Amino acid sequence: MRARIRDQRRSARRLRPALLAVALLASAPLAAQDAMLGTILEEPGSAGLGFLGRVESSPYKGADDRVDLMPLYLYEGERFFLRSNAAGIRFAPREDQGLELFVERRLEGYPEDETPDILEGMETRNSEADIGARYYFKRNDHALDLSVRQDLSGNSNGTEVRAAYGHTWRGDRWALQPVLSLGWRSAKLNDYYYGVEPYEVTDERSAYSAGSGVDVTAGLYGRYRILQNWSLLGGVYAKRYSSAVRDSPLVDSNIEWGGMLGAAYDFGNGQVRWDKEGTPTYVKVFYGRDSADGCHLVKIMTFSCLDLNDDDPTDIWGVHVGRPFVSGLNGWPLDLVGYVGVLRHNERGHQPDAWQIDAYMKGFYYGFPWSHRVKTRIGFGFGVSYAERVPYAEVQSQARRERNTSKVLNYLDPSIDVSLGDIFGSERWHELYFGFGVSHRSGIFGSAQMLGTVDGGSNYIYTYLEGAF
Repeated sequence: MRARIRDQRRSARRLRPALLAVALLASAPLAAQDAMLGTILEEPGSAGLGFLGRVESSPYKGADDRVDLMPLYLYEGERFFLRSNAAGIRFAPREDQGLELFVERRLEGYPEDETPDILEGMETRNSEADIGARYYFKRNDHALDLSVRQDLSGNSNGTEVRAAYGHTWRGDRWALQPVLSLGWRSAKLNDYYYGVEPYEVTDERSAYSAGSGVDVTAGLYGRYRILQNWSLLGGVYAKRYSSAVRDSPLVDSNIEWGGMLGAAYDFGNGQVRWDKEGTPTYVKVFYGRDSADGCHLVKIMTFSCLDLNDDDPTDIWGVHVGRPFVSGLNGWPLDLVGYVGVLRHNERGHQPDAWQIDAYMKGFYYGFPWSHRVKTRIGFGFGVSYAERVPYAEVQSQARRERNTSKVLNYLDPSIDVSLGDIFGSERWHELYFGFGVSHRSGIFGSAQMLGTVDGGSNYIYTYLEGAF
């Protein structure tokens, strides 16, 4: 038995560098994010969280360099995957090749913090959502990645085709990967971001219709494992635009450069395999209402403000389903559970009701002196949330502060609960919990382009029942 456990732990350690390489590539802008994506992880059920600080030049005249925080939400299942700004399903997966369908947020668009003079009066070109397909092939340390993307949001209606080659050098604690890629962009895509319509012409800005073209990108990305579960990530890249972009009156640079540095935590498969037969499934049902203006997350968590919105209230209800990744992390009374679920916004006539999808990793601590009598858990979840329509609570709050909104935001889920079985003396109900929590969406203080550079969000205080089956 001990030998098998040691083998499992060795296997988990071998997989961690693979997951973190996926984290790195998923976060790299441009075609580098395609190279080897989804081909590195060999074990289904791995997950990770982290962040990357990015700095990159802007192609637009007079625009400052962009400084951006990239949250890393990572999950590699046998069929489903989540890679920060992309999610999708995998078909006919093999160790050396496979086909994926995905939706992805394109991290491109006009500067959102300060508009340069050349773009004054221009209709803003926002980030868009793409739908795409990817074929990947790998042999030993070589990898080839082919993908095609089509605008799904109706902004540009443009198309992009990418081809990338990557080679990986590995050590015990490190990995280094140069990547070379070509990206053909359609005329519609280039014209959306770099064209000038006749009604936008000024003395400094002539009319321009961008055609199609091929961009070339070269990058170098690396990872160094500093602890068993933690790794440092970094990389640099340079991109040469096609003449269709370089000739635009909005552009004054032939080459875009960028760099990134961050860290990621790999949950791996730990001591508990989420997809192993006999592993419990957690089901949480909840109902709540938005908090009052000024009653932000920290105040709610410290119980200094628990006021609900009585002026124009809206409600939520939902179901989240979770599976454990780690039980008793490092021997501590701490479990890690991965959740995914749906939430319904009841907007009470202020705007049409809408659905929301949440995916997050949540830690539960239960090592209190009284837990042997009444098991008490304090939880904190971190992940990503997609709303079918921006919730009314966020629309109103952001409008009052004259700030933008986004359907995709960071998701936090702090909670506290107790075992109903322990309270009522029922062994059968020992894993049935009653508690309170907060459903929180935010844009990480306007620092993340992937989240629409949103500064603000919403808080819903809810009560719930959660059981393990």
